[in-house]
Order: sequence, then C-alpha cells, then structure tokens
Amino acid sequence: MGDRQIWYHIREGFRSIFTHGLMSFAAVCMTVACLLIMGSFSLIAVNANHVLGDLEKDNEFLAYIDDSLTREQGEALQSQIEAIPNVASATFVTKEQAWEDFKAQHDDKSYVFDESSPSTLRDRFVIHVDDIQLMSDTVTQVKEVSGIARVQASLEIADGFVMLRNVASAVAIILVVMLVIISISIIANTIKLSTFTRRDEIAIMKMCGATNWFVRWPFLVEGVILGVAGGIIAFFVQWGIYGLIVNAMAKSGILSIISTVPFASMSHLVLLVFLGAGFAIGAGGSAMAIQKFLKV
Repeated sequence: MGDRQIWYHIREGFRSIFTHGLMSFAAVCMTVACLLIMGSFSLIAVNANHVLGDLEKDNEFLAYIDDSLTREQGEALQSQIEAIPNVASATFVTKEQAWEDFKAQHDDKSYVFDESSPSTLRDRFVIHVDDIQLMSDTVTQVKEVSGIARVQASLEIADGFVMLRNVASAVAIILVVMLVIISISIIANTIKLSTFTRRDEIAIMKMCGATNWFVRWPFLVEGVILGVAGGIIAFFVQWGIYGLIVNAMAKSGILSIISTVPFASMSHLVLLVFLGAGFAIGAGGSAMAIQKFLKV
C-alpha cells in the first residue's frame, strides 16, 4: 500500500466522522461509558486484591495452648502447626511476652493492670497464613491439633474482602462483555450510516476493480479513530474519578484505613488496556458494518 493510498484512507475516515457527527459523538460516548464501567469495577478488584495482600502479610490469628501442657510441650506443637497446609509461620509467644505486649499497647490505661498478672493469660502461637482465602480451613485444622485449647481469628474481615474481590471481578466480566457488545453495535451502526450513504460509490468502486480491502480501509480507520478517541477520553476521566474517590476515602472516617493502589503506578497499564479495548471495539464495529456492502 503506497503513501498516497494510506493518506486517502485516513482522509476519508476523518471525513466520514465529521459528516456523521452526531452518530460519531454517540459512538465515542458509548465507548467511554463502556470503558469507565469496565475500568471502575476492574480497579475495585485490583484494590481488593491489594488489601487482601496486606491482610495476608499483616493479618494473623492466635492459637491458645491448653493449660494442662507444660511450656516445653506447648512449644513442641510448633512443628505440627507449621506442617498444616497454608500456614506460613507459627511463632510461640509466652504469657509473659503477651502480657508485656498488651501493656505496651494500652499504656494509657495502666490502672487496669494493677490487679492482674500474666498468669491470667495463656501461652499461644501467632500464626500467619499464605492464602487468606483459605484461612477458615486453616483455623479448623489448627483447632484439631491436640493441645490447642481455642483459636481466635477475625474470619469476617478476611471473608468480607474475599467476597468483595470476587463480586467485583464477576460484575466486571459480565459488564465488560455486555457493554463491549453494545459499543460495537453502536459503532457498527455509525459505520453503516456512512456506508449506506456511499453505497453507490462503493458499488462503482467495486465494478471498477477496487479490492474489498481498498473499500474497507476508510471505514476501519473511522471505527478505530472513534474507538481510540473513546479510550483516551475514558482514561483521563477514569483517572479523575479514581482520584476523587481516593481523596474522599482519605478524608472519611473508617474508610481512611483502607490502603489503595496509586493510580500513577498502574496508569500505563490502564492506558494500554483502554487503547487496546477502544481499538478492538472500533475495528470490530467497522468490520461488522462494512461486510454486507462489499457483496456487489
């Protein structure tokens, strides 16, 4: 394909966009809406994974040793606990260590400790897990270890974030499929309007020996321009919306403790995905629209 042909296809693609300005505007808006919804739910899933990662690093549960065991017997349970699948580590903590840690965390309420002593506590293991999604099963298996009196774990928090991540991922996939189909249909209708008004010209070009690809290229250019334009606009709008939400969370009460992924750290990937999706939507819509008009 020569340079003159390339510029001809590009020029014709741009001309068709402005000729059908309203439909082109609708196609870009629908592409932006599709990508924003897709991006928003995907970013929720990314942040849920990020929070889960933090929980896997920081979250822990406690396994209290039965008082009937000596300290040496209690420490000997470590190998059994660490042999359980999904247990990353098990750290033995004496009742005296636990007492000092507790006092250090509540040093502003020292009067509470005046009538208490370490003997009120139990030796325990601080257990970290590899996969927080399997924590419930891990807790159950630790409970079954002979010599473990009881287990203390915040399963509700872990399960809540796992559910949030799974729901966000599922909704994102469903909405992406639905909205991509709708966006392709709108761009296809935009291209169809352009091809319908030029159907006689296309027929003449075909009868004069023009190849299907020579006829198809301007419409593909038009669709790709619309799709990529939608991707670029959606990227900057998504960045702005994400920033507003993160700032609002930082200024709120309980939500301020949730760690979020900085948009700048993933902006290149988001832009690449949006441009790729916009390109695919535009090219797919154009290919669908032009196909029937090539049968002359």
